[in-house]
Amino acid sequence: MSQAETTPRTIGQQETNMSLDNTSHPGRTRPEELVPSRYAVRIGEIDVLVVSDGVLPLPTAMLGHNADPAVRAAWLNDMFLPPDAFDWSLNVVVVRSGGQTILIDAGLGLDPNLNLPRAGQLIKRLEAAGIDLSSVTDVVLTHMHMDHIGGLLVGGVKDRLRPDLRIHVAAAEVKFWESPDFSHVSMPPGFPDALRATAKRFAEEYRSQLRLFDEEYEVAPGVVVRRTGGHTPGHSVVRLASGGDRLTFAGDAVFAVGFDHPDWYNGFEHDPEEAARVRIGLLTELATTGEQLVATHLPFPSVGRVALDGDHFRWVPVFWDY
Repeated sequence: MSQAETTPRTIGQQETNMSLDNTSHPGRTRPEELVPSRYAVRIGEIDVLVVSDGVLPLPTAMLGHNADPAVRAAWLNDMFLPPDAFDWSLNVVVVRSGGQTILIDAGLGLDPNLNLPRAGQLIKRLEAAGIDLSSVTDVVLTHMHMDHIGGLLVGGVKDRLRPDLRIHVAAAEVKFWESPDFSHVSMPPGFPDALRATAKRFAEEYRSQLRLFDEEYEVAPGVVVRRTGGHTPGHSVVRLASGGDRLTFAGDAVFAVGFDHPDWYNGFEHDPEEAARVRIGLLTELATTGEQLVATHLPFPSVGRVALDGDHFRWVPVFWDY
């Protein structure tokens, strides 16, 4: 099966207008959008849709705050990236398996105080894909940073969600945000306060719908969430497996620079040493299995594989299937 299905088919058993045909083709985006914002993948019997929540401009120093500035600048130059700040992709995944519709992470949302007009696009892009919020049966959170939960805090969204919606998140993550530790991060001013406030508000609004797990939990057939820690204590990845095909959504365990420099510390990592160990272990595993990878901040559509290149990893993007 190709990475993107090219024949029309409705995803799952519920009534929506989303099909792999009309979501895979760049020429069929909304008129106001110049680039595609969703990409469909088939993993055995599991349907996957990668949806762009937009982009988040951040300082380049956050790519590796433990790196020699000259080495970091050289990497940026080699990648044709600006030296001071660039746009980080924000990717979210919708999965259909066993009659369930699962949203993996929920994007940044629309906080007017953040002044980030190109982020927080998830809700309108789900609508453009024909996905009714009331059809979502489960949400899986890789962690509770605001760019992964904010979409659920947008005005009017909660009223459109099912009252029996299940939100799966590691118990260690919820516990961490009761009194979060920011002593090892390297974030721009204001971010710790914003992250803390957003996580607190989210826990208050959705506490009754949280379904906590310790280390691993099967959300739907072939959809398993596993806690890795590192980035945050409860950070988790989601593994999809069906019919011999596999895909991992790595959340914030992997960033674009992580293939060349997996030991660099990202500014948002609350335990950067552990995060580097998690990253190296995960990339080694993916290079061995050859399964597909999607991650929150890899360039959209973020679908590819990991190869070993001597002592380094190499990102191998899939060929887009039109």
